[in-house]
Amino acid sequence: MKVVIAPDSFKECLSALDVAEALAAGVRAADGSALIDLCPMADGGEGTVGAMVAATAGQVRVAAVTGPMGEAVQASFGLLGTSASAPAAVTAVIEMAAASGLALVEPARRNPMLASTLGTGELILAALDAGAEEVLIGIGGSATVEGGCGCAQVLGVRFFDAAGRCCRPGLGGGGLVNIRHVDLSGRDARLAAARIRIACDVTNPLTGPDGAAAVYGPQKGASPAMVALLEAGLANLAEVIRHDLGLDVEHLAGAGAAGGLGAGLVAFAGGRLRRGVEIVAGAVGLARRLEGADLCITGEGRFDRQSLSGKTAVGVARLAAAAGVPVVCIPGQAAGGVDCGGLFIDVRPLVAGEVTAAEAMARAGELLTQRAAQAVADFLGRGRL
Repeated sequence: MKVVIAPDSFKECLSALDVAEALAAGVRAADGSALIDLCPMADGGEGTVGAMVAATAGQVRVAAVTGPMGEAVQASFGLLGTSASAPAAVTAVIEMAAASGLALVEPARRNPMLASTLGTGELILAALDAGAEEVLIGIGGSATVEGGCGCAQVLGVRFFDAAGRCCRPGLGGGGLVNIRHVDLSGRDARLAAARIRIACDVTNPLTGPDGAAAVYGPQKGASPAMVALLEAGLANLAEVIRHDLGLDVEHLAGAGAAGGLGAGLVAFAGGRLRRGVEIVAGAVGLARRLEGADLCITGEGRFDRQSLSGKTAVGVARLAAAAGVPVVCIPGQAAGGVDCGGLFIDVRPLVAGEVTAAEAMARAGELLTQRAAQAVADFLGRGRL
């Protein structure tokens, strides 16, 4: 029996690779002769680099970059291995949060008026310097609300104010209202040849009540007055992009992700927004790995209605369905009343019966192995172990 194991991480508990290995132990307990393909997954958020490097036998690189508030940061990025679906292309994977994330800034110092994505641009340059022809960028968890302008400046894009002065490097959200023109003529030439793909799991536009400032500004340290200023700055940036570049990114789904970095990467780096799990699945060759499989096992920390909008477990299940492979989902927790549309033959959460959430966190590896063994035994028709 061939089993593909393709879970996401269990946040604050186990990495995707740790989850996959625990599930594999359960498969072996139920069928010692099973052929197991470990394919750790992610949806573009935290853990994406680790999952994709593990799934493709790639390598992790470290670069010295500038953090969101100007401090020095050591940030990791990945170069995918030859087991990816397109081994001829050198593919790098980046998490913007590694360079420009909210977790890098102590709560008392958070200020999206000043915070910049400059370090994310430096990570992109490091990937290009490493020979990357394709760059996958997971966006989310940012400390910024500046439309990706700091990132763009590092890549050679220049912004000018009303007096024709070039804006200083490391633009923060408070500086967007001063932008009057954008110039791409000095942009790094390698971007024209590279494929820039943006992994995003939200659909927020750049501006408006569902936009980057209104929805995410407060959690990044913005007061109501700051939110208004940030909103004005993003609206101004959208107008400049529309006028100078002929692009309308203001209402693009996902443009507001990571403080508007989604819009910035589309406008300034030629990036394309896609659901994170789709990008990850394509890069690790999940569809190919599912060919000829008898069973697929996936999972994520919590399975609920949000999972149906494109989280890892559902994304994996849809690919498996296309290949005619039945899927078992083993999440940490599962909300009741979620209609999976027949995507899974079985859903076995860790939190069930007398197992509490706290116990599941403490015993996650052991419980994942148990649930996988039970599921595979039932699948094989040999009763519960």
